[in-house]
Amino acid sequence: MGRGRVGASDWAIAVGMAVILLVTGVSEGKSGPRVDLLGYALLAAGGLALVARRRAPVLVLAGTGLCVVGYQAAGFDVPAVAYLFAVYAAVREGHRTFTVAASVIMLAALPFAALASGLHDTGEAFAQARGALELAWLVAAGAAGEALRQAERRADEAERTREETARHRADEERLHIARELHDSLTHQISIIKVQSEVAVHVARKRGEQVPEALLAIQEAGREATRELRATLEALRDDDTIPPRGLAHVPELVERARFSGLDATLTIEGRRGDVPAAVDRTGYRIVQEALTNIARHADAATASVRIDWRPDVLAIRVDDDGRATPGTAPTPGVGLLGMRERVTALGGRLRAQPRDEGGFTVQAELPVERTS
Repeated sequence: MGRGRVGASDWAIAVGMAVILLVTGVSEGKSGPRVDLLGYALLAAGGLALVARRRAPVLVLAGTGLCVVGYQAAGFDVPAVAYLFAVYAAVREGHRTFTVAASVIMLAALPFAALASGLHDTGEAFAQARGALELAWLVAAGAAGEALRQAERRADEAERTREETARHRADEERLHIARELHDSLTHQISIIKVQSEVAVHVARKRGEQVPEALLAIQEAGREATRELRATLEALRDDDTIPPRGLAHVPELVERARFSGLDATLTIEGRRGDVPAAVDRTGYRIVQEALTNIARHADAATASVRIDWRPDVLAIRVDDDGRATPGTAPTPGVGLLGMRERVTALGGRLRAQPRDEGGFTVQAELPVERTS
């Protein structure tokens, strides 16, 4: 049960303590009717106050202490059991200094309360023995609270350490997978890149015109190698290779032209400094949109539009491919990845067929300009 909640067990303890104090008070009360009524009220209040010991341990400690002094002054020689529970609860929550101060004040006030009510007139030795017993019980209650507090602290620390260890192992495993994937993909892409470069070289040596598709394969192989290297370096927390951003969008458009797509780029507004995450996400949106056009759209033209607004970066990529209105796009990994990136930044993404045919990808990313 949480420490800030009052449950059935708290009520059971409080009511049970109040009943025990009242029963003891009935057998010990020796004052007049009016004083008895006040004493019984203080006994019940001291017990019932324990219901809030989790929510307000300091107030409960002070309240039960006042009740003890009060019913002692009213002539009820009842042990301060409720106060011991309050001491335990307060120390468990870390209020050691206040507990010690409150206990010293209560112990100092009890002899005067007993004197006022005529209790403990059997001699100095008895009073000293009773005071030592009360102090011993207070020390025991405080020690129990402190012991449990330290045990809970160690348990929390152990749990936190386990979570950190698990995260650390997961990070190491992800890095291990990334390295293996990097090695495997780099090998395959390197073969493609080398073969395309050889083909380009042979064609030029023979004086033949190099097909644009072959040039596109060559450039795509180079870019893929750079991307894999940059990704691995990012996982290694190495910032020596700068990430790709909106400044590299013209290169994406140029490569799309190499592949035979009539691609255009339009930039409006004045560019300002934007968060790195927005910069990278904008680049990835254009990259993924152009990749989808090349793979699936069977389009002849594509347009990329970047609009720098005061508080929003708007990106739009249109094509004249085979998508038709009313056909829902298949949510592939690329589209889902774009949507997750945009949503994580608090932006909006719309990817759907256009009314005039083709497909459109529109994203709005909130930005905070620093210049």
